[in-house]
Amino acid sequence: MPRMVLRLFALLGTMLALALPAQAQVSAADQTAIREVIEGQVEAFRRDDGAAAFGYASPSIQGMFGTAETFMDMVRQGYRPVYRPQVFEFREIVTLQGMVTQKVHVIGPDGRPVTAFYPMTQQPDGSWRIEGCYLQAPEDHQA
Repeated sequence: MPRMVLRLFALLGTMLALALPAQAQVSAADQTAIREVIEGQVEAFRRDDGAAAFGYASPSIQGMFGTAETFMDMVRQGYRPVYRPQVFEFREIVTLQGMVTQKVHVIGPDGRPVTAFYPMTQQPDGSWRIEGCYLQAPEDHQA
């Protein structure tokens, strides 16, 4: 996996983590559509169906990776919690850096919890696609 691509995703995650989330104003129908797209991708990951998983990505993400195989390699290496989640629970939809973003509580295959942020982009036909994903570990609370 090219390190530049992994660094790009790390940079995107850092930028989004620094932004203050605000409740997104999206219709109930759009909320449902966004969740269906993300669920569809996670189900495709579970089946190792790279073509289907890649199909839920936005055109810019598809252009960045070029092929479903390259995309799946990146997911397997850097996104194990969403590739093989034990728990996958939708939270609120917020606006981060001007983008509608779905928050998801995830417990990965190693049992560790993370919050997955899915920036979404609406296509000209009204459908939604995943514009990226970044994972944030919960803050450690020590006494």
